[in-house]
Amino acid sequence: MASSSVATAPPSRRSVFDAAYIRSEFSAAGISTHFIPLIWKYVLQNPWCGDLDVVPSLPAAAYALLQQKFRPTTSTLTAAADSKDRTTTKLLIRLQNGESVESVIMRYDTTLGKYGGKPRSGGVRATLCVSSQVGCKMGCRFCATGTMGFKSNLSSGEIVEQLVHASRYSQIRNVVFMGMGEPMNNYNALVEAIGVFTGSPFQLSPKRITVSTVGIIHAINKFNGDLPNVNLAVSLHAPDQDIRCQIMPAARAFPLGKLMNALQSYQNESNRTIFIEYIMLDGVNDQEEHAHQLGKLLGTFKAVVNLIPFNPIGSSSNFKTSSDQNVKKFQKVLRGIYNIRTTVRQEMGQDIAGACGQLVVSLPDERSSGDATLLSDIEDLRI
Repeated sequence: MASSSVATAPPSRRSVFDAAYIRSEFSAAGISTHFIPLIWKYVLQNPWCGDLDVVPSLPAAAYALLQQKFRPTTSTLTAAADSKDRTTTKLLIRLQNGESVESVIMRYDTTLGKYGGKPRSGGVRATLCVSSQVGCKMGCRFCATGTMGFKSNLSSGEIVEQLVHASRYSQIRNVVFMGMGEPMNNYNALVEAIGVFTGSPFQLSPKRITVSTVGIIHAINKFNGDLPNVNLAVSLHAPDQDIRCQIMPAARAFPLGKLMNALQSYQNESNRTIFIEYIMLDGVNDQEEHAHQLGKLLGTFKAVVNLIPFNPIGSSSNFKTSSDQNVKKFQKVLRGIYNIRTTVRQEMGQDIAGACGQLVVSLPDERSSGDATLLSDIEDLRI
């Protein structure tokens, strides 16, 4: 009987932006890792290059290794849609494993805001909201991404490639990890990707990078040591444990008392302001009593509270958006009584499901173009 063999697929090549892997491979081959930022710069400036053989001035051994084990990018930008006001562009990015994630570019004009009563300096800036996972296992009931469930973690290279794709459309100044997934549940890739963002050729300031978490305590305990000067944002969304558990099932694993202790330790160590994200749900967490509870909870913190209007996620949603009156009352309590800096997020991209809580893989087919009407950047608060 003739023996039969089953053909095995060749191993997939990794993203050239998978920093730890490419450094390890270069070191093992005796190639200087100083060439790696030069490769990244070439791919960033030539996003359509299909082959790393065209990167100039590398040693022969580097070309052979790159050809065998790496690709310029492993993800593909498959669609892009602009909001009607053209301040927001949502990108649909297909990964090597066939799954897709979304990233959102938000454009602002900082001169439209004020700081200390005076017009702010600056100009047009763009913030990129990146995804860290396909789907999310946190299951927050007000978030569309949670309806997908958890599918996979992104590699550090796949996180970085979102910035590479977005750079075709805007010069990105700020990055926020507020897209699909819980960044702290993909911690190693998060740290590695931010290391690439803040190095050559991207050169983003760590102070212009914000990581949002529902409150993964063990990761918060490591955050300042691994990512000094990176901003921490906490999706609190309720001032007591019972309400948190109702709207955020994962909160059961991270009791509010222990979370606040971890945040206090983080702040004592880092001396950095903490951003508190608070989604406003009509009749659930938006009453004046909740504002007083939140004010007392944050009494010992240096914090900025960002009140976020709830964005509809379909007809099946059990929640409604808080009235403007309730939002203003809530803000007035926090500011006036507890002296807590409180902003109301100007939502962008709702018409392309690109606003907070709306990221789930779906995208309009059309893409518009042209000059954008610009807003003030609430992700770029000077604190």
